[in-house]
Amino acid sequence: MKTGKEIRQAFLDYFRDRDHEVVKSASLIPRDDPTLLFTNAGMVPFKRVFLGEEKKDFVRAASSQKCVRAGGKHNDLENVGRTARHHTFFEMLGNFSFGDYFKNEAIHLAWDLLIKVFGLPEDRLYASVYYKDEEAYQIWHREIGLPLERVVRLGEKDNFWSMGDTGPCGPCSEILIDQGPHLGCDRPDCAPGCDCDRYLEIWNLVFMQYNRDASGLLTPLPKPSIDTGMGLERIAAVIQGVPNNFQTDLFKDLVLAVKDLSGIPMGQKEETDIAIKVICDHSRALAFLLADGAMPSNEGRGYVVRRILRRAARFGKVLGIDKPFLFRLTQVLAEVMADPFPEVLEHRAFTSQIIQKEEERFLETLDFGLKVLNEAMDRLKQQKEAVLPGSLVFKLYDTYGFPLDIIQDVIRDQNLSIDQPGFQAHMDRQREMSRQSWKGSGEREIQVGYRALMARDLKNEFKGYDTLETDSHIIALIQNGQEIQKTEGLQGIELVAAETPFYAESGGQAGDQGIISSSKGTFTVEETFSLPDGLILHRGHLQQGSLAVGDQVMLSVSRERRIPTANNHTATHLLHGALRRILGEQVKQAGSLVSPQRLRFDFSHYSALSLKELQAVEDLVNEQIRHNHPVMTQLMNYEQAKATGAIALFEERYGDQVRLVQLGDFSQELCGGTHTVRTGDIGLFKILSEGSVAAGVRRIEAVTGKEALKTVHQEEQWLKSLGELLKVGPEDLLPRMEKLLAQQKDLERTISRLNKSLLSGGGVESMLEKTRVIKGIKVLSLPVPIAEAKELRDLADSLRDRLQSGIVILGGVNEGKALLVTVVSKDLIKKFQAGKIIKRLAKTLGGDGGGRADMAQAGGNRPDLLDSTLAGVYEWIGEE
Repeated sequence: MKTGKEIRQAFLDYFRDRDHEVVKSASLIPRDDPTLLFTNAGMVPFKRVFLGEEKKDFVRAASSQKCVRAGGKHNDLENVGRTARHHTFFEMLGNFSFGDYFKNEAIHLAWDLLIKVFGLPEDRLYASVYYKDEEAYQIWHREIGLPLERVVRLGEKDNFWSMGDTGPCGPCSEILIDQGPHLGCDRPDCAPGCDCDRYLEIWNLVFMQYNRDASGLLTPLPKPSIDTGMGLERIAAVIQGVPNNFQTDLFKDLVLAVKDLSGIPMGQKEETDIAIKVICDHSRALAFLLADGAMPSNEGRGYVVRRILRRAARFGKVLGIDKPFLFRLTQVLAEVMADPFPEVLEHRAFTSQIIQKEEERFLETLDFGLKVLNEAMDRLKQQKEAVLPGSLVFKLYDTYGFPLDIIQDVIRDQNLSIDQPGFQAHMDRQREMSRQSWKGSGEREIQVGYRALMARDLKNEFKGYDTLETDSHIIALIQNGQEIQKTEGLQGIELVAAETPFYAESGGQAGDQGIISSSKGTFTVEETFSLPDGLILHRGHLQQGSLAVGDQVMLSVSRERRIPTANNHTATHLLHGALRRILGEQVKQAGSLVSPQRLRFDFSHYSALSLKELQAVEDLVNEQIRHNHPVMTQLMNYEQAKATGAIALFEERYGDQVRLVQLGDFSQELCGGTHTVRTGDIGLFKILSEGSVAAGVRRIEAVTGKEALKTVHQEEQWLKSLGELLKVGPEDLLPRMEKLLAQQKDLERTISRLNKSLLSGGGVESMLEKTRVIKGIKVLSLPVPIAEAKELRDLADSLRDRLQSGIVILGGVNEGKALLVTVVSKDLIKKFQAGKIIKRLAKTLGGDGGGRADMAQAGGNRPDLLDSTLAGVYEWIGEE
């Protein structure tokens, strides 16, 4: 019996022997595709090749691509655990032809591999084709020899494949295997195309013929191509003779680890089997996603990562696991998958730390969510209502991670039900907002003019490591999105030169600015960027004259921007090295921004740095600056560079040749950016701030050189000015400030005590005398001399208790802002809800507010309208 590892290797070896380039799996985070959250198919790294926008050194390829389907068009998240074959993370085995072979050879190769290498029984194999694809139908019948009854024509839903709403697409042919009637649905019309597990799709051969644009228009691709996909987990189950992907050796270690944690084996009962499958699948997805740089957060792909984690954690409770445990499973996964995917082992400590902290936070959130649900049920009972609002159910689901089944379990014994239509409306709205917010984000959109350049395979050479000036000639011009031969007008121009010293924005470093001049015109470069194929473009405007393709030009980079940018970039390497030495080697870079003015460095760490740690980091960086290390660069093979111990950033994509940047014996990183000659050129390094940007990710902002010195001088000036204001020297500022703050607190306590004394005397009684009875309801609405929200609430509660039944609305002013509190006795909340009253009042005051049915509070920026607003309450309550 072949193991999953052997099946993967056999697939890749088969196609390598047939002149296919075996390509390493790309990251799960697509770098050049703004339409995708995650890499969801084997063809994603080749999308631009299919579109004719990028050329490779090969026309045939094969890969085992990491994929995640947990968001967007292809989203299997909710199916995971409930079927034998759905996954969030999976490996897609695929072979590809870029205008080389087409349908005939693709079908023959697939059949040969399945029969001769994998040994599948011919008599149990079926093929489906797009109902209009006569060519594929005849290949299967006439050349492969499949009987007509085992070649099935199906419609667009089953046999026309597209990666997303837009992009490459075409008819496809699926190879299926009959797993036997015992796995079927027992329907008399059960056949290939049925959703049951009897006729299992094992390999999809996509005949790439079209590109679909946003309007749905299909345009023929430059060269018909082949994209095939076969899930490793699924073919492993077939070859190993098990009915469930989770029973293959690919999941064996994870299933056993879950049993060790919970004491519950697979196969005991359906409920726990679902939980085990969800946990095993999701822990794989988490390990790979975090290793590729996707971090849990509240938006975009980070939101999906968090949702996967919380779903797995919830199912842990089904198995009786009440403590963080997923981080242990990712460690198991890292050991199992280290051979084909070394990145999961390399980042194991980091991913485990992130996941453990996320689990701890979620368990706290889960407990708080239960409290929210219980309070909501109490209110419904008091109001004699029996339906849990859809908005609340959605909040529990979205914010606290509650699945519907947990909410239903909790409310079942309370004779309550869920507002399903309301919940679904909120879900639909969230999906649409998520879709719209994601669309268009990510990489630079490829315009028509850019595609034309890429299709011509234009190249230019970067000279900027060695010089800031280069003589060259113009090889292309684009204006307003279209390729032109000569400039017309001054604005919206993009220029391509055969050689350039201008660095294109990349790896967090800002692109260069400067001047490109010829005998005919002068061009100001405002931005330098590159296309996915590496072509460097200069965007800007003409100062004077005109430019044309073929013109000889002088390209000059602005030294005033490049030099401080290079200093800041080298400083980020020193900062990275310092953080790893002081906080530990689990620290990984998670992003950066390098500009002439400052640097920003994001890194993995789960707690704020103390002042002592920040000072130690700053001191160590400045120490390395004073050592004046030479900045050495070297081009070498990626594997050689890794062998030296150089740090490769997990969010970057590297080719076969990489550039190693070495700062003495302190730092070695793979980096394509521009750097200073020696670390001493940086001068001075000064940290401006440190904070959190996402779960498990911290950010340091810093300045160097002149900007650092300017910051030091500014801080000195602030201290001097503050000392003069307080009439003390800098050394006495702290005790003086502590004394002033203590005095202020004493004064605040005195004011609060006097207010309470005033109100506990005749104050409350005099207020109660202003109560009016409107249509049998006691209403008290008035301003009070209280500036603290808590004291305002306490007084309102006291007045309501004295009234026993009624509505109390109080207003105060704090630092130029109006404060409002409304309380309603419980016998009146069916007709008068505090939240609705407060919103109406807050709107008048130019603010907003909210709360419960019996108590709500608000603020507004029009305190001048407070008295009239409170006086007007009596009139409109009488109209209710």
